[in-house]
Amino acid sequence: TLVPTAGGQESSTRYIKIGAASVVSPDKVGIVDDGFQSFIDTAMAAYTSALAFWEEVSIQNPTLVRIPAGTPDKAAARIRRNFAFDRARYFLPIAAQTNVMLVMSARGWVQLVQMLYAHTSQEAHQLAEMIRDELSLVTPRLLKHARPVDGLVSGIQKELADAALEAAQDCQALRSTYGEADDAASLEVFSPPGVTEDDYVNDLMFHDNRYGHIGPALRRTAVRFSWNAITMAELRDLNRHRTGAKHCPMVPRGFYAAIEQIPEGTNQEALRSLVEQGRQMTIDARNRIAKGDRSAIYWTLLGAQYAFEHTTTADKFLYEAELRTGTGAHYKYAKHLHDALDLWYRKFPRTRGLILEGSAEPE
Repeated sequence: TLVPTAGGQESSTRYIKIGAASVVSPDKVGIVDDGFQSFIDTAMAAYTSALAFWEEVSIQNPTLVRIPAGTPDKAAARIRRNFAFDRARYFLPIAAQTNVMLVMSARGWVQLVQMLYAHTSQEAHQLAEMIRDELSLVTPRLLKHARPVDGLVSGIQKELADAALEAAQDCQALRSTYGEADDAASLEVFSPPGVTEDDYVNDLMFHDNRYGHIGPALRRTAVRFSWNAITMAELRDLNRHRTGAKHCPMVPRGFYAAIEQIPEGTNQEALRSLVEQGRQMTIDARNRIAKGDRSAIYWTLLGAQYAFEHTTTADKFLYEAELRTGTGAHYKYAKHLHDALDLWYRKFPRTRGLILEGSAEPE
């Protein structure tokens, strides 16, 4: 979001088991609360327990994992492991560190430094200083711009103050049994003057893969799609679609933990007891935000849900929908994009079948 023109990759919690040793030290990020280590211990224990739960589910319910017939044993084991990671990761704390790689222009790095300085996080300021040190080696002339900017600082402070006011309001979802917020999708389409569904059908005539040709009417059409609640786990992937603009207030609306994924006949109590812990942690983090605690994000889990909105063009929306419902897609963001596509089909039913919607086959 801060550098929309960057390219890059990030270590995925979908494929890697995260250990307690990866958690950032409190002093590095400015946390002085003695209860932070207890929070981390509880979260990592919940993650470990959830992972064991879903690994057992994958063994006892092979059809649920959807391993294709004839899959070699090694590949089948990887698919089962990823099935468990996909459902257990909601208990991981945000404070668990992962690797990230970014490639962009020097001006992009300057823009990132300005944004990092504008945030109140001690970790963000440390990163800004480290990037400045690297820029001094290759683009020293740009260093005069890689600094705090008053307007950005004031703007970010205003956004944080607005988030605190929102967090102070009652959140009905978090008062419910498991704290899960409704993840309903919405879609608005702004077609150029004179453009009709016929034009969209023609635009998809030669669209034979998600990177394939899409005609000018779809490229000219603006869309705004959003979900009432998406977990931070999904945001890490959906936010990587860098075109356009996103809006995502960092105020938790609920807590999701894959309860609906538990197959019938399975003893659910082990996981359901963990969900209550995650719900209470999310409530505590929301209360910290309401009180203006700038470290509140470090007290959240990947299962915390946030409102998310993305404004872009129709061709980019369709690419994201095809990618995030295709082979290897995570089951949850596949659902999010299926829901958004359903709204698209209601508006333009004749494009169904021309859009290469997948079914999130495991890989």
